[in-house]
Amino acid sequence: MTTNTFTDQLVYRCRHGDVRAYRELYDSYSKAMYNICLRMLGSAADAEDILQEAFLQVFNNIGKIQQEASLAGWIKRIVINHCLSQLRKKKVYFEEVDELHVSDEVGVDEQQFAMSVTMVKEAIAQLPDGYRTVLNLYLFEDYSHREIGDMLGITESTAKTQYMRAKEKVRLIVKQKTTA
Repeated sequence: MTTNTFTDQLVYRCRHGDVRAYRELYDSYSKAMYNICLRMLGSAADAEDILQEAFLQVFNNIGKIQQEASLAGWIKRIVINHCLSQLRKKKVYFEEVDELHVSDEVGVDEQQFAMSVTMVKEAIAQLPDGYRTVLNLYLFEDYSHREIGDMLGITESTAKTQYMRAKEKVRLIVKQKTTA
């Protein structure tokens, strides 16, 4: 087998039991995957636990990755699925709606609110699990509302509504902090 890229070589070495390759794989992807876990779960302890579980699955199934698959994408999918499983265990509630007409943007003067990255992160962390999950999957993981709905077992309309409500709640939390 001829390997051309670092990731191809890494996968090849892992498939053949190279312990150092497992460490390199973990070191290469764990920080980004931890950030996904932390954003989705909102707890450092939960994020660490789920990250470890996800990487165990990655290591146990490294032989199953398809040659043409993106290693990072494959690992990310495993991590997100573990996060979603954890949220299901916590019985995260997603509010079902038939059809809610909400304007895409609320009249907000962006200049009026000096939203620092820290304030927004803190606001997102304060969101209920359902809102935070949808917001993270849409904004940071780049899933469509339809894909989010399929992943969470909710309608596309509900995913959109959860996202818009999450966005509004973040805006309100940040506004409260800037006026306090």
